[in-house]
Amino acid sequence: MRGVGAACGGTALLAVVGVGGWFGFPGSEDGEAPRPRGAAAIAERLDLPWPREGQTSIAVEGVGSLGSTGGREPVPIASVTKVMTAYVILKEHPLAAGEQGPRITVDATAAEESHSLSESTAPLREGRRPTQRQLLELLLLPSGNNVARLLARWDAGSEKAFVVKMNRTAARLGMDRTTYTGASGIEASTRSTADDQLELARQAMKQPVLRAVVALRSTTVPGVPGTVTNTNRLLDEPGVIGLKTGSSTPAGGNLMWAAEVTSGARRHLVLGVVLGQRARTTPTEGLDAALERSGALIAAVRTGLFAALRDGERVRT
Repeated sequence: MRGVGAACGGTALLAVVGVGGWFGFPGSEDGEAPRPRGAAAIAERLDLPWPREGQTSIAVEGVGSLGSTGGREPVPIASVTKVMTAYVILKEHPLAAGEQGPRITVDATAAEESHSLSESTAPLREGRRPTQRQLLELLLLPSGNNVARLLARWDAGSEKAFVVKMNRTAARLGMDRTTYTGASGIEASTRSTADDQLELARQAMKQPVLRAVVALRSTTVPGVPGTVTNTNRLLDEPGVIGLKTGSSTPAGGNLMWAAEVTSGARRHLVLGVVLGQRARTTPTEGLDAALERSGALIAAVRTGLFAALRDGERVRT
């Protein structure tokens, strides 16, 4: 189930429902109604700086939704699309932790696209044979559109055939307001919602290799000059362990993020999706806004969630 809300005058009006939650506060005495339990109890205590624009959705794994704002109208998601691309590739071609996987030959198309000035790419040379793991790093860290299309052709023979797999996977995951039209996210016709992408984030973080890759601040790949840096600058912040940026003029700035909050001996995975920040400006302005607003949310969740978990008690639901 999802929390649903709308931003009004800068204040997020939220209806929050706990999902499978184990956390709660004790009920009051003297016949008064018990206090909310599960995610609703936590959300009640948090004062989150919800963005005034776009869509946002946040959840704590094992606890439930902390709420969402901005409605459920599908919007362009730009390179956040690449999370589904990587997810499908790893479902079709699983890798164990530390495994590099098969070598994939760089074709002329991917090499030529490396020189594009109109989209984000990774430098690839025709005939080189990077491993599957290396291409996943070039897909997710510098957000190489040419890498996304190369992986799609390698897996399905054509990008069009691969997109069919992406949409089938989205349907299986219950992402009923999502439509993929390409593997890279450059197409404004690829649309989704923060709630749908939050479900994908949950599934993606269950994939050990994908989880490891999105946590990398940088990498080096043989044949690729210098150090490849992750576009997700929030990885420098405490507890942040992923996930993926996306920005374009139609989409604005977008970020699917993952962070860990420690309470005692337990680590709690917090997932969030922020879409449509400063749309119709430049990709750089949009991404800066998405990173800034996501960073503020993460900081507030880490502080408030720690206190809520510390002061609460486990309950059976």
